[in-house]
Amino acid sequence: MLASGSAAAPFSSASVRPVHDEFHGDLLEVSMGPHHPSTHGVFRMMVTLDGETIVRLKPVFGYLHRNHEKLGENTTYLGSMPYTDRLDYLCSMTNNWAYALAVEKLAGLVPPERAEYIRIILAELTRLINHSGLIGFLMQDTGCSGTPLMYAFREREKVLDLFEALSGSRMMCNYQRFGGCRVDLTPAWVDSARRLVDAFPRFLDEFEALLTGNEIFMARTQGVGRLSPELAVNAGLTGPVLRATGVGHDLRKVDAYGLYPRFDFRVPIGAHGDTYDRYMIRVLEMRESVQILQQALRDLPAGPIMDPKAKLRGLRPKAGEAYGRIEGAKGEIGFFLISDGSPNPYRYRIRPPSFINLTVLEDLCLGHTVADAVIILGSIDIVLGEVDR
Repeated sequence: MLASGSAAAPFSSASVRPVHDEFHGDLLEVSMGPHHPSTHGVFRMMVTLDGETIVRLKPVFGYLHRNHEKLGENTTYLGSMPYTDRLDYLCSMTNNWAYALAVEKLAGLVPPERAEYIRIILAELTRLINHSGLIGFLMQDTGCSGTPLMYAFREREKVLDLFEALSGSRMMCNYQRFGGCRVDLTPAWVDSARRLVDAFPRFLDEFEALLTGNEIFMARTQGVGRLSPELAVNAGLTGPVLRATGVGHDLRKVDAYGLYPRFDFRVPIGAHGDTYDRYMIRVLEMRESVQILQQALRDLPAGPIMDPKAKLRGLRPKAGEAYGRIEGAKGEIGFFLISDGSPNPYRYRIRPPSFINLTVLEDLCLGHTVADAVIILGSIDIVLGEVDR
């Protein structure tokens, strides 16, 4: 099923340049990107090679810059909600939640209990589609056939059907609102979600039977791209990349935001910080998400979905500042807002997990081969919408 070589496309002659280094002698500088099939978006890696071994790596981004933060300072609070969808375009529901949380702190709004349950349900469904899709793409980077990716996308379609039925959109959902949610769940929607969640463990069992013990996959990922917990913490990394090093930091436990303290779930951590651990952490997190979803769908209360004090149009929070953050699928996504009492934020700043996690790419790749670099990049799980913003 798996090929032992890289799935990367050949480089053009214009992307390769000989260089000389006083310590290594004659080297080769290779430009991977910005349209390389294994760079997960419009992203570039300037890789300096001694033979096949990487001695330097410089990430180059900014090709997808959309001026999100400056737009946020010239747009009403509510008008910026659809822009958050485009940050991580695989995880719009969680992007919405982090932004809503920051505005709610500024405006003093408290979502009703039912709205908090709905937010958790949508966030954990988002985690399922992010992690399963990431693993599918990681298998492609490893040289695998398209089977795992198609398995992942089969399950992703079921979740996106739920998102479309609820919000009217499959990916750019624009669903969360300050003080609650835009529309309520219907009984039919809840029943469909229960069936999906109850069937998901079987998919995970099939996925693991195909991949977890595969000899070639293990050989390509174990010991590759190791990250120490000290470097991970010092670099500000979060999410599965951090937890794979053995650091059990999860904002669902640390900040206890929303109603997460009501739910019984564990935070999986790794032992080696390598590419294989980053894969396993995501598999284990999906199993914990299933457990959270089963509890949330079982205990979903009745009641309103919006704070009655919420005033979406013409919202003018009092002067002040607030930072709202959540445990997104890729790590901590946060919004820092400063209000001067006007309809627009005076300052609008995003803390994107993909960008922060990408800063250690060179440390992970040094001493490895070009084929390994492709897999290491895939295991970080970046999306260029939030890297470049």
